[in-house]
Amino acid sequence: MIPYGKQEITQKDIDAVVEVLKSDFLTQGPQVPAFEKLLMDFTSAQYAFAVNSATSALHIACLSLGLGKGDYLWTTPITFVASANCGLYCGANIDFVDIDDKTYNLCPIKLKEKLIIAEKQGKLPKVLVAVHLCGQPCDMKAIHALALEYDFKIIEDASHAIGGKYLNSIIGACKYSDITVFSFHPVKIITTAEGGAALTNDKTLATKMNLFRSHGVTRDPELMIGESDGGWYYQQVELGYNYRMTELQAALGVSQIKRLSEFVAARHILAHRYNELMLDLPIRLPYQLPDTYSGLHLFVIRLDLDKITKTHQQVFNELRENGIGVNLHYIPVHTQPYYRNLGFKFGDFPVAECYYQNAISLPMFHLMSKTQQDEVVSVLTKILQG
Repeated sequence: MIPYGKQEITQKDIDAVVEVLKSDFLTQGPQVPAFEKLLMDFTSAQYAFAVNSATSALHIACLSLGLGKGDYLWTTPITFVASANCGLYCGANIDFVDIDDKTYNLCPIKLKEKLIIAEKQGKLPKVLVAVHLCGQPCDMKAIHALALEYDFKIIEDASHAIGGKYLNSIIGACKYSDITVFSFHPVKIITTAEGGAALTNDKTLATKMNLFRSHGVTRDPELMIGESDGGWYYQQVELGYNYRMTELQAALGVSQIKRLSEFVAARHILAHRYNELMLDLPIRLPYQLPDTYSGLHLFVIRLDLDKITKTHQQVFNELRENGIGVNLHYIPVHTQPYYRNLGFKFGDFPVAECYYQNAISLPMFHLMSKTQQDEVVSVLTKILQG
């Protein structure tokens, strides 16, 4: 089976983890700060906080922005459920903005339309989570302009997009957002096994996220109330969580990030070759927003169902039956049973629902060989030709 995504673990990665296992620190040692420093150096963000998952990063991002009961968080329906769930964790209300039919990201035009209505209803969002689906950056300049006009905060969910660029700015620089979140899950561009990070340029947000990821506990005298009792002393000043990243995970991240640019460049070569090989097939190939450089975590095609004799499900099943490990990213969040119980229904976001009816994620990982890629295209071609 050719998987849709796959990590690369080298001997240097293994050696880095083994070195930590032989050290004095398995957690809260030097590797986590070292990994955070490399993230800051790569993105130019002023602060970075490594955590145990991107979901945790989204949660502490929302908490640091003061999201709470009665507030609204908006995001795209085409994302993993964590992009919306993070608002529910804070007691906020969730709503969605339909996607752009070309980029499959949250549509700025539809966002503007929804903001006009929400302002009249007194239901403007406090936080917008803009998801860079597949690694393709959202139109952040347009979204940022709306944030200034309607006074909401922006979290970039860049779980797919580390190594990408938007208008010559590295994703993670937070030029058009308050906080950027990365994921280091094994199928992502680089991995720490499980793990994530939240980056910001705002010192106040940085202080809060640092507290929220570690029980709300501090040893910083400037954050304490009253005098310290001694060198052992700490205070809990917030209700935080145990979201810390281990030294083992961070050591793997330190090793992996050194090859990040190489990984993304290899994905672009694969994407270019996919586009050439499948140009004449009855599918829609990915669109790239101008002046952007995708992280290319995923390569999504859309079937032209009017030009083939098989259903979406038949094509998907036959690909898997023939050893092609395709996937579908994502089922629209608002159609999940949990969210339907909150009042959402089919028909609420028609562009997202249309996308779901014909999208397929083809295998995409930087070690993918030409032989494997040829096999994917060959099998897909035979299936589509019936």
